[in-house]
Amino acid sequence: MFEKAELMSLTGAAGSIELVFGALLMVGLFSRIAAFILSGEMAFAYFIGHMFKTGTPVWHPLFSGGTAAALFCFACLYLAAAGPGPWSLDAMMRKKV
Repeated sequence: MFEKAELMSLTGAAGSIELVFGALLMVGLFSRIAAFILSGEMAFAYFIGHMFKTGTPVWHPLFSGGTAAALFCFACLYLAAAGPGPWSLDAMMRKKV
């Protein structure tokens, strides 16, 4: 399954970004920066992978199959604006200082 996976391809770079920053976001370490980067990556994924799927630009995600990319883009953008919760590593590190 992974024998054809290339790290230096567009898919490999996207997977690496999602793996590293997704893990940081899950534990709440550097969560605002990680969520902002993931939001931009999901917007990029929508514009590259879904918007021009039919040959002409389709701006609405329902018609282009990019609903998951749009959902994750706005969810990560919300997390970047709202910040981490009280159980995150950022909050625990803030209490110790």
